[in-house]
Amino acid sequence: MVRATARHLLVSSQEQCEVLKKLIEGGADFADIAREHSACPSGSQGGELGSFGPGMMVREFDEVVFSAPLHVVQGPVKTQFGYHLLEVTSRG
Repeated sequence: MVRATARHLLVSSQEQCEVLKKLIEGGADFADIAREHSACPSGSQGGELGSFGPGMMVREFDEVVFSAPLHVVQGPVKTQFGYHLLEVTSRG
């Protein structure tokens, strides 16, 4: 089975998500931004989600994680939890 590792951050608005994405694209460290701004408990680990397979995360996550290029910040991705930025760190 294909597995992936990824990190993410979760915020309540699309606007905030877009601002944070611009900061990261401008050179800010993803992990630092996640620690400071993410509403998800994984934020304290820089947004690290560990290893998981298809179907272990919500559908919107799976669609991005199992198709996006590695090490490119994706988002905003809207789920029932809010708005996410995602970065796939490995897949195989």
